[in-house]
Amino acid sequence: AYQRIYSDLRHALQGERDTVAAMATISCYVKQELGFFWVGFYRLIGTELVVGPYQGTLGCLRIPMGKGVCGAAAARGSTIIVPDVHAFAGHIACDNRSLSEIVVPFFDASGVLRGVLDVDDDKPATFDEVDAAGLEKIVALLREVNFE
Repeated sequence: AYQRIYSDLRHALQGERDTVAAMATISCYVKQELGFFWVGFYRLIGTELVVGPYQGTLGCLRIPMGKGVCGAAAARGSTIIVPDVHAFAGHIACDNRSLSEIVVPFFDASGVLRGVLDVDDDKPATFDEVDAAGLEKIVALLREVNFE
């Protein structure tokens, strides 16, 4: 499924230069195709992750760098898979129905961290290395978009 989604998104985003349009398209299509509880982006602005385009229930508006799963993944610059969000020290509960989570940092063409893709599910242990590899490939499409 991830290869098909990547291929469809690569085609849909071809030539797109607006980051908000690209993030909205990615979050919509991943949610639509895979049915996860919450799919969305947080953009790194200063020392905070600020909510960007997403699909799902109301999300947290701002997350400090290094806090929660999103902030930890951003600070590390690597994907974090959390089978049980209640077991993750410092988890920020934007919606208590979220039980598992994967957070994938994304970077611009120069390799500068620009934010994270946050995907939550209302079932435990939803995500694994297949999801990590698929989502990492998908967010790499943002390297071709113009960050301002």
